[in-house]
Amino acid sequence: MGGFALTLWAWDLTGTATALALVGFFQLLPSIFVSLFAGIIVDRADRKSLIMLGDGVAAMSTLFILVLYLSGNLAIWHLYLAASVRGGFGQIQTLAYSTSIASLISTENYTRASSMVAAVHYGSSIVAPALAGALYPVIGLGGILPIDLATFGVAIATLSWIKIPQIKHEKTVNKPISHSKKSENLWDELTFGIRYIWRRDGLRCLLLVTASFWFAHDLGGAVYSAMILARSGNNSQILGAISSAAGIGGVTGAIAITLWRGPKRRVLGMLVGYVGAGLSKIVFGLGRSPLAWIPSQFCSSLNFPLLGSCTNALWMEKVPSEHQGKVFAARSLGLEIVSALSALLAGPLGDRFFEPAMGSPVGLARWFVPVFGSGSGAGLAMLYVLCAIAMALVGLAGFCLPALQSLERTAEEH
Repeated sequence: MGGFALTLWAWDLTGTATALALVGFFQLLPSIFVSLFAGIIVDRADRKSLIMLGDGVAAMSTLFILVLYLSGNLAIWHLYLAASVRGGFGQIQTLAYSTSIASLISTENYTRASSMVAAVHYGSSIVAPALAGALYPVIGLGGILPIDLATFGVAIATLSWIKIPQIKHEKTVNKPISHSKKSENLWDELTFGIRYIWRRDGLRCLLLVTASFWFAHDLGGAVYSAMILARSGNNSQILGAISSAAGIGGVTGAIAITLWRGPKRRVLGMLVGYVGAGLSKIVFGLGRSPLAWIPSQFCSSLNFPLLGSCTNALWMEKVPSEHQGKVFAARSLGLEIVSALSALLAGPLGDRFFEPAMGSPVGLARWFVPVFGSGSGAGLAMLYVLCAIAMALVGLAGFCLPALQSLERTAEEH
C-alpha cells in the first residue's frame, strides 16, 4: 500500500514517467555495490537477523518519508534517498531469504517452494493496490504510510520465533595469514560467484538469457504505472484494479504450480513462461481500457510463478548450499545491473522520444496511431509493447540454445 501510494504521490507531483522510473533506479543502484559483499555476509552472518534488519531499515525509511510528508517538506528526491537506503539493505535481506529456502526443504520441492514465494508476493498485490487506490483520495499518503509501518512490525514479530538453519564453514586455526594473503582471499571470495557461473556453460547461458528477459521486462515495467495513469485520466482506482488483477493471476499461477509440483523439464517451463508473459503484455500494451487491461494483466501474471519457480529451482539444484550465498549474489549483481540500466533508460525514452513522436502529426504517429491511439500515454504504450515483444523473442530464442537445453542433463561440477 505504501509503495502504491508513493507512486500516486510522485505522479501527482511530476506527471512524468522519468520520476517514477528513477525511484526504481535509485533502489537498484546501491544493490549493485552491495551485491559484491552480500554473498560473503549472507554466508557468514545469521540469516534470520539479516532478514529482520532489512524490515527494520525499510520501516525506518517509511517513517522518514511520513515525517517529511506531515511536516510539508517531502520532495521527490527524498523518495530517491529512501529507495537507495532500502535497496542496499533489501538486497542483503532478499539474498538471505532466498538462500534460506534451500536449507529448509528437499531438492524435489524447490519448484513448489519457489511458487509459494510467488504466491506470497502476488497475494499482497490482490488487496493492497485496490485498497490504496480507493483510500488515497480519502486519507492520502499521511493515512496510508502508518498502515505500512504496522505491517513491518508484524513481519519482524513473525520471524522472531522461526528457526532458520545456518551453513557452517570450517575455520582455519593456528596458522597466521599475511596481509597479502588476506587480500587475495578476500578477492577470491568477492569474485567466487562470478567465476563459478562463468566457468559453467549452462549457468552462464541461463544467466544471460534471464538477464535479457528481465531487461526487456523492467524497461517496460518502469513506464507501466505512468502509462495507465496517463491513459485513464489519473484514475488511481483503475491502476489499483489492474494491480489487483496481477495479484490474482500470480496467486492462481502459484497455487497451480504448488499443486502440480511444476514441470519435470524446468528449462522448458521457464521458456514457456517467458513467451506467455510476453504475449500477454503485448495485448496489455495494445489495450486502451480496463476491459483489455485487467484480463491481459491476469494472464501475464499467471506466467510469472511458472518462469520464476523454474528458474529458482534450477539455480538451487545446480549450486551446492555452501556456495549459494556468493553465487546467488553474483547472479543478483548481473540482474540488478541490467534492471538499473533499464530503469535509467525507460523514463527518457518514454518522455523525450516515444511520447513526443506519437504526439507529432508526422513520423511514428502517422504509422502507429491506428494501433496505439493518440494523446497522453500512446508513446508509453508503444514502448511497452516493444518491450513485450522482446520478452517473447527471448523465450523463443532460448529453445535454440544448446547450452541452456542441456543444463538439466549436465551434472555441474561443484
